[in-house]
Amino acid sequence: MSTNPATGEQRSLGFEEDGPAEVVAATEIAASALDNYANRPLTWRAGMLRAMAEELENDAANLVAIASTETALPAQRLEGELRRTVFQLRFFADVVTDGSFLDATIDHATDSPMGPLPDLRRMRSPIGVVGVFGSSNFPFAFSVPGGDTASALAAGCPVVIKAHPAHPATSAATFEALRRGARRCDAPKGTVNLIFGLDAGTALVEANNTGAIGFTGSVGAGLALWETANARAVPIPFFGELGSANPMVVTESAAEERGAEIGAGLAGSMTLGVGQFCTKPGLVFVPSGEHGDVLVASTVESLSSLGTFTMLSSSIADHFRRGAEAIAAISDVRPLVQQDAGRDAHTAAQLYEVDAARFVGRDAYALREECFGPIALIVRYRSYEELRDALLASEPALTFSLFCVENDEYGQWLMELGAHRSGRVIVNGYPTGVGVSWSMQHGGPWPSTTSSAGTSVGAAAIERWLRPVTFQSTPDELLPPALQESNPLAIPRRVDGVLPHDR
Repeated sequence: MSTNPATGEQRSLGFEEDGPAEVVAATEIAASALDNYANRPLTWRAGMLRAMAEELENDAANLVAIASTETALPAQRLEGELRRTVFQLRFFADVVTDGSFLDATIDHATDSPMGPLPDLRRMRSPIGVVGVFGSSNFPFAFSVPGGDTASALAAGCPVVIKAHPAHPATSAATFEALRRGARRCDAPKGTVNLIFGLDAGTALVEANNTGAIGFTGSVGAGLALWETANARAVPIPFFGELGSANPMVVTESAAEERGAEIGAGLAGSMTLGVGQFCTKPGLVFVPSGEHGDVLVASTVESLSSLGTFTMLSSSIADHFRRGAEAIAAISDVRPLVQQDAGRDAHTAAQLYEVDAARFVGRDAYALREECFGPIALIVRYRSYEELRDALLASEPALTFSLFCVENDEYGQWLMELGAHRSGRVIVNGYPTGVGVSWSMQHGGPWPSTTSSAGTSVGAAAIERWLRPVTFQSTPDELLPPALQESNPLAIPRRVDGVLPHDR
């Protein structure tokens, strides 16, 4: 069933949810495609990713129209997101062509202080069938054709994608574009697969042929599936991006220099996409006193001028309202913008304030949790000791934003703290917006993700779907092309401890 969150209108899509047997069948056909797919030339694999990008691009108008009715997101936002998704597929095609993701290393047989060493050659190989869980807030970039799918296919892994129930029609339409791209390139049957249904997600994690999972979604659902993945007879890697209450710190000097500007920018960042970004600044640490007051007043003024919003679904909006109520119920929390929270999928921005000393209280955990939607909590601190204690009381996060001035007294300390407790540190900018690049990290320490060693955005996302294998004393003709002596793939390799640029 497809639901328009703006109107509540529902329509049947003509297909049923998948049961355990259908999910197992999908993983079996994906597993049967693994060797054929993984052993295709890298140039072929890159070409398939580019063909999928073309199919999405060619069907852009139709895909945006479908997604608009299922998400209530404006067409301009969806068009931009689809362009990002197309770029992401082409970006991973470039990652594949580059070949450095294989991390190929060769150590020829030699004598060493520990005695003779045999010929050793190491590379990364596909981990197996990857189960992908699409997210609700990005129907393109983090859903069926999104980063987990693109990076897994780039790694040489067939995928079984579990569609998100908030946009089933969009999932089906984008999957057809991926399948057309795969067929154009004569990809093995089962390279890409799509399943529907809540129970199908659990069955996908439990299926014997599933080799790893990529998940973007709520903490509750993510942790439940993570436990399932680890409770299997043979546990599998579960890379879950669960979101977080991302801290944003404004120093006294920055508030004095440009408090009004920062406050207005905060209002825009916390409501971007109706606050339904996992990188939304949720905890804002602002100094007490007149300069902080100017920042807060600017945020309040900017938020008060906004109208009502439509969230991705009524269930997400209900969860948002419960989160806002939990914050407001804690003593000493001051409402700054407490507009009508609405009903169904409709709501409005909320802003609250609390003193840092109250924020660290044992009964104030609701203040430190992520609340998915257009809401933020401003934490007022009177000293850097209070700021330190409040930051340490908050949970590690995906991002850490710092507004400071040149040679700020505590800038270096805050930078180091942010790097220790998040996956991405932003200086004098807002965390919403995650660029696809070689250097991007979108992940963070537990509980923001289930594995702080991974990223779901950027070139390094491919590493989640690879495992290292060493070949010892293996004849050249039996080696994978990436490790053969002549380097037929012409990829960068470390040979006898030396990188290409050092030779």
